[in-house]
Amino acid sequence: MSASLCERAPRLRGARSLFTGRSGGVSIGDHAGLNLARHVGDDELSVEHNRALLAEEVGVPVIFVNQVHSADVHVLPETGQSAIVTADAMVTDRRDVALGIMVADCLPVLLSDPRAGVVAVAHAGRQGLLTGVLQNTVSAMVRLGARPEDLEASIGPAICGACYEVPAAMRGEAAEILPETWATTSWGTPSLDLRAGAAAVLEAAGVPRAAIDAEHPCTLEDERFYSYRRAARTGRFAGVIRRA
Repeated sequence: MSASLCERAPRLRGARSLFTGRSGGVSIGDHAGLNLARHVGDDELSVEHNRALLAEEVGVPVIFVNQVHSADVHVLPETGQSAIVTADAMVTDRRDVALGIMVADCLPVLLSDPRAGVVAVAHAGRQGLLTGVLQNTVSAMVRLGARPEDLEASIGPAICGACYEVPAAMRGEAAEILPETWATTSWGTPSLDLRAGAAAVLEAAGVPRAAIDAEHPCTLEDERFYSYRRAARTGRFAGVIRRA
């Protein structure tokens, strides 16, 4: 992967993977950089150009879904490219496509089983994380022949627990479902640590803790990435994975 589009390249065996940033694209204004989202008010031609640059970078077409903060997982058909579906995770064992998930503070999670040749991406925001998008993603991978104990995961750039301020009631409700999400901001107010929650969910699903890469920047603090909390009118970057 060239440095032009790849801000972070996690080392997942059995896969080629990356997290894009803002650099390398043609969008301007509020969306300046490599915005990959069509739904945020960016120029349509600029978005298509950016997506073409990404496909060139990874060497195959990149498949996206219509994300709605659900726990739904789309398993790609054996051949062809299906029409855009509504889901917040994708799984495949194909080599001819890459899977992309868009974020701007939520967690982009990449998974690979190097033995079974199965890869996945998931969009894990607060709602999706708490309603089971990661558990459902692991289950879909297992149905394609993966084993949880063979999985490797990377939890990409996202807003950190020290920055993701939420109302106290929301923190309490989330912690009742996933205690690891309970956090406090650096200025002492209630917050959620989605990264810690995601790591706990994956480990509970059978992914070895040592195989979970969770060391990535906070999108609110690091201006190399789009952040909805920093600016409500902004672009989206992506976590991308393809079977090696």
